[in-house]
Amino acid sequence: MVNETSDDKTLSGNALRQALIGTWELVSYSVEERDTACLVPAMGEAPRGRVIFTDDDWVAFNLEGEGRVPARNDLDRAALLQTLVSYIGRFRIEGNAWITQIETAWVPEWVGSEQKRFVTIENGFADVSTPWRYMPNWAPDKMTRSLIRFRRISPAGKAKVMPA
Repeated sequence: MVNETSDDKTLSGNALRQALIGTWELVSYSVEERDTACLVPAMGEAPRGRVIFTDDDWVAFNLEGEGRVPARNDLDRAALLQTLVSYIGRFRIEGNAWITQIETAWVPEWVGSEQKRFVTIENGFADVSTPWRYMPNWAPDKMTRSLIRFRRISPAGKAKVMPA
């Protein structure tokens, strides 16, 4: 779990920004309910996704739950939104958190909002938590927070050159 305040072992400021730059692969995504402390694997046991931080302060975030299959009708398409979190925006660092000014998102109510994520990075993994909030995907009437783990797969400056 990620602390919501800085301590001596937590990166912050420019050190955190530099550590985030690159591509990260989703390992796990759980949701904790505030009232019950119940942890739910909201994206399943084998979710997939990436978060990409660029050196010019952009972040692209696309996470999918396990077991997604092509939709056959509008009801299926609506259900797929429950297993997706996707947005792009400019990010900045404050303490041990990154804050994204959302420019485009899978749900229109996030566009124009700021999303804060607390993070610690250790041994190639980033452990991320959100503030307590109401999430449109699950338990929209309950206070929850997401607990997310990423594995670094491409640090900044290590871009692969594709053959011509």
